[in-house]
Amino acid sequence: MAAPDHLFGLRNSFYLGAYQSAINGSEIPNLSSEDIIERDTYVHRSYIALGSYQLVINEIDSSAPTALQAVKLLAMYLSFPENKEATIDSLQEWLGDAAIGSNPTLRLIAGIIYIHEKDYSEALKHTHSGGTMELNALNVQIYMKMHRLDHAEKQLRIMQQNDEDHTLTQLANAWLNLAVGGSKIQESYLIFQDFSEKYQMTGLVLNGKAVCCMHMGNFDEAESFLLEALNKDAKNAETLSNLIVCSLHLGKSSTRYLSQLKLSHPNHLLVERATAAEDNFERAIQAIA
Repeated sequence: MAAPDHLFGLRNSFYLGAYQSAINGSEIPNLSSEDIIERDTYVHRSYIALGSYQLVINEIDSSAPTALQAVKLLAMYLSFPENKEATIDSLQEWLGDAAIGSNPTLRLIAGIIYIHEKDYSEALKHTHSGGTMELNALNVQIYMKMHRLDHAEKQLRIMQQNDEDHTLTQLANAWLNLAVGGSKIQESYLIFQDFSEKYQMTGLVLNGKAVCCMHMGNFDEAESFLLEALNKDAKNAETLSNLIVCSLHLGKSSTRYLSQLKLSHPNHLLVERATAAEDNFERAIQAIA
């Protein structure tokens, strides 16, 4: 008989974007020493997702296990972008250390950091061998960013063989269906709908449903989901960027959402594209003048 999975609820909350719930539900009795490390890893990653970088940096000291040190490194990377080269140097040093370089959490954090750097080949160097559901799910995301849906589908099949009903398998399936498009969009919507019926409604699930609706041309319904997500987190980059797109399709002003996105996420791809378009427009006006 399999041992009970004491961390299922916490892990699931984290996967679905219910970060505060993951933190609030972290007081779990009868955990092994390995479970305690895993629990603390998810709790601190939840704080990072909520933007509390300094709390994570302060709480994890130099005596902490490798997994937690890796999470601290992610907090430092996100908190001090001006020092990211030094952070990446430390990451590379740790990855090259035979004693800790194969740690799954360290490899996962490496993948996340190199995705931020848009260096997908370097990310895959550390994640491609998988070993955990999170690493496989990250591989799906990396291959999708590289527009290699064939490789993303292979990673999804590995996840399905391991555990077809796992939350990350279902999420990866939904992401891939959205990328494929066509009749697969409805399948994605049903996955997000299932999550919304089984678990706490989160910004991640609401954005998933909204994107499916936009693909199907249901922009009014998409807007309602996105406004609900905005009520949960007014600074969420995905919610704001999706609202910009949705508003444009509905013939509504997207200025406020774009302003919010520029303020809270100045390096977001949509902001960079909008800024480039504005600059090109100004140059064109000056040239005509």
